Amino acid sequence: MSSLLIHNIGMLVTPEGTEARRGVEQGKVRVLEHAWIYAENGEIISCGDRNMPITMGQKLDAGGRLVTPGLVDAHTHLIFGGWRQNELAMKLRNVPYLDILAAGGGILSTVKATRAATEDELTAKAAAALDEMLAFGTTTCEAKSGYGLEKEEELKQLRVIKRLNKEHPMDLVPTFMGAHALPPEFKENREGYLKLLCEEMIPAAAKQKLAKFCDVFCETGVFTAEESRRILQAGLDNGLTPKIHADEIDAIGGSQLAGEIGAISAEHLIVCPDEGIERLAEGGTVACLLPATSFYLNSTYAPARRMIEAGVPVALASDYNPGSCPCLNLQLVMNIACLKYRLTPEEVLTGVTLNAAAAVGMADKVGSIDRAKQADLVIWDAPDLNYLCYRLGSNLAHTVIKKGEICHG
Repeated sequence: MSSLLIHNIGMLVTPEGTEARRGVEQGKVRVLEHAWIYAENGEIISCGDRNMPITMGQKLDAGGRLVTPGLVDAHTHLIFGGWRQNELAMKLRNVPYLDILAAGGGILSTVKATRAATEDELTAKAAAALDEMLAFGTTTCEAKSGYGLEKEEELKQLRVIKRLNKEHPMDLVPTFMGAHALPPEFKENREGYLKLLCEEMIPAAAKQKLAKFCDVFCETGVFTAEESRRILQAGLDNGLTPKIHADEIDAIGGSQLAGEIGAISAEHLIVCPDEGIERLAEGGTVACLLPATSFYLNSTYAPARRMIEAGVPVALASDYNPGSCPCLNLQLVMNIACLKYRLTPEEVLTGVTLNAAAAVGMADKVGSIDRAKQADLVIWDAPDLNYLCYRLGSNLAHTVIKKGEICHG
């Protein structure tokens, strides 16, 4: 039996429970000073601020530092070929993303590079990104396909995610997103691609147990709300839980659809209308917000405060991808969420831990320092949570622990 006792914790801060926190509850966290955590076989057994257990196992002195749950990145496009640094100049000239996409850039240029890459090449590239994420304190990561836009190419991406979930310390949660864009070969045949998605690609991903979720980009110039409903229903029919990219550029009904269809999460939501917020609250859908994307694109920010006030659980994620957000640092996401969403450090911590875990169906396993959950923890070079959210531009992750094992630091 392997065991780990982390002691001399200056401050332990964590949300609690196995469900997303909403409203005022999102800002309520447990705080223990002069604390300890005891884990066995990768699982938290107990924690407290007194009566520290006596153990012969491994002991780790936290040095009076802050400890939180490991961070959960609930929205990434981890698997891709190439980069898109050539688009930076266009963005600086304020060329709209949909215009870049229409000119053959954007997602379609990454599709070309991803199709040209082998599984081994994609695996090596994504593994390096995961190493960097882990060093920043991320211990669980959602990963989407969506740069293949063809049956075998989408399955190739999903196989890479499955392989990395076995080979890398990080937990990866797979999402099928063949509905990321209309591929060039179907430019004049939307119905043909919709049929391919619903009748071949989604069933194959589900049958091969390569995906847990089905996502769709519901946006002007991509997929309409009704097309998105059709795609997500096909996912449901094949056992895949719905997610949706909604209201990123235009509000065309994606957030309302998310609430109506019971999506586990709706992503982006930059221009989410009041009606959409109401539907999300009614449907129990987690709003997965991506502040680093707004920052990178110099666009507006999602109405996070209104969502919390309306009872929508808010998660925060990186949106790591080669075009609109080449950032995988959740610490930076936390900084931006405080400064631009005006969320409190407590609300932000819940957003990158428990609520993010709920957005990927993992809140029973990760996202808080609770008994019987995985011992996924970060010891920070910080005395308290305020300091972690206040410091900008430095990596404050001192030691990262995954399932009771020290993975970084």
